[in-house]
Amino acid sequence: MSNLTAAFQMLRQRLIAPAIGNSTRCYAVKPAAPAGKKKKLGKLGPIMEKKIIPVETDANKLVNYVCGSNYLKTGEDVKIKPDAEYPDWLWSLNTQGIIPLDELDPNSKQYWRRLRKMALRRNNQLSKLKKF
Repeated sequence: MSNLTAAFQMLRQRLIAPAIGNSTRCYAVKPAAPAGKKKKLGKLGPIMEKKIIPVETDANKLVNYVCGSNYLKTGEDVKIKPDAEYPDWLWSLNTQGIIPLDELDPNSKQYWRRLRKMALRRNNQLSKLKKF
């Protein structure tokens, strides 16, 4: 038995132990990047640098023109007209914020649209809750 046990131990040392003890991973090696090439692109594509947009500081131009209205390479911004040349409904637009539902007229289209939107949001929130 001692010869058989010794043979098994020698077999274990030569065959099994190196495979277990010196286990190496055989992953593919990443190729080296060429010297002339820039960094690898991210998952979302190339990294964009921030563009610095010049801010208009000329007071005369800020008062007489709508700065930034010209998005073309040529041309100039729209000149501001006197108030009399604009329609009357323009001056009655709500610029303060959202009117509460209680203050809206129930016979108006705006009231029912707002009510429907609120109901849809409520249903979506309820559907997200954990179901038992």
